[in-house]
Amino acid sequence: MDILHSQILGQGEPLLILHGFLGMSDNWKTLGNRFAENYEVHLIDQRNHGRSFHDDQFDYEVLAEDLLRYINHHELKTINLLGHSMGGKTAMFFAVTYPNLMHKLLVADISPRYYSAHHQDILDGLNTIDFSVQTSRGAVSDALEAYIPEFGVRQFLLKNVYRKTKDELAFRFNLKVLTDAYDEVGVQLPSLTNFNGDTLFLRGANSGYITDEDHNLINSHFPKAALVTVKNAGHWLHAENPNDFYDYVVSFLGK
Repeated sequence: MDILHSQILGQGEPLLILHGFLGMSDNWKTLGNRFAENYEVHLIDQRNHGRSFHDDQFDYEVLAEDLLRYINHHELKTINLLGHSMGGKTAMFFAVTYPNLMHKLLVADISPRYYSAHHQDILDGLNTIDFSVQTSRGAVSDALEAYIPEFGVRQFLLKNVYRKTKDELAFRFNLKVLTDAYDEVGVQLPSLTNFNGDTLFLRGANSGYITDEDHNLINSHFPKAALVTVKNAGHWLHAENPNDFYDYVVSFLGK
């Protein structure tokens, strides 16, 4: 079976980090290097993302199984697990399924609840790209602008563009599968599942992904959960306020 691609930094207790939808491990390189001063950091590409394998199956059950294979492959005993957005959902699914492998769980700006589709404009824009026509990153960005006016979001997506051959660009993510399976990204954590270990939810002050109404649902799945709000940050809280995000994480892990 395929093993997820990762970058491993530092030494110490394992801290595994999972990116969000259409992201990759490289998004976490700067913070990963900081965490690596105290931990063995595993920056992981989930299936159909980054440099990991492509596969037609895509749901949280298989994403959690991928992580289990990864942990066994690297002979890790127990882990600290941090996931952002879709990666946070994967982390929740993993923690309730394999609690014996967990030490501490950290979830960045996502709740266990159901989320309706809200990336459709992004997927529509990405699916218009024809790399025989758009032959440079600039041309890809220009083509995406009609669908994705936010410059920062386009820059985030353009990190997935790489030179497949000398003459042809490509996306690192598996766009067809991620488009076809997009409804899976928003599914709710199954009811009556829980993880009784130490858990920290982090939300961006300017993000609506975790609301006050989510508290009861979070506590029903994660009885020991604490929630902190990262100021001056939206959904990409780890990128928008990395210093406060870092401080909250290391304080929680060090308890």
